[in-house]
Amino acid sequence: MEIKSRSISRGRASGEVLMTIEPLGFLGGVDPETGEVIEPWHPLKGKNIAGKVLVFPNGKGSTVGSYVMLQLAKNNKAPAAIINVEAEPIITVGAIISGIPMVDRPEKNVYQLVKDGQRIEVDGDNGLILL
Repeated sequence: MEIKSRSISRGRASGEVLMTIEPLGFLGGVDPETGEVIEPWHPLKGKNIAGKVLVFPNGKGSTVGSYVMLQLAKNNKAPAAIINVEAEPIITVGAIISGIPMVDRPEKNVYQLVKDGQRIEVDGDNGLILL
């Protein structure tokens, strides 16, 4: 199945889904050395985003979060790809400068069609989520 989306950051990647319905901030929310979510009350706390297709509604927090994403990429701890319901500038810039394929505005509800641990592909070149 293909889900059409808006392309945000080019590239293609696949991996296991790690999903949350809560916004995610990278500055203070994700450890750039390990890829572990460290935000105290976040549902993903203790989980690692490295190599995952990270599905979350949108980002939050400081613009420095973009650079945390870049540090994750340099440490080989970045997500393989990102799917947002509605992208915002912090995550958008972070994905682009880090080379993380990213899409948003999927035409179908990914929360109903995708499950944690499911292996999917994100085609940021063509704005597609491939199940």
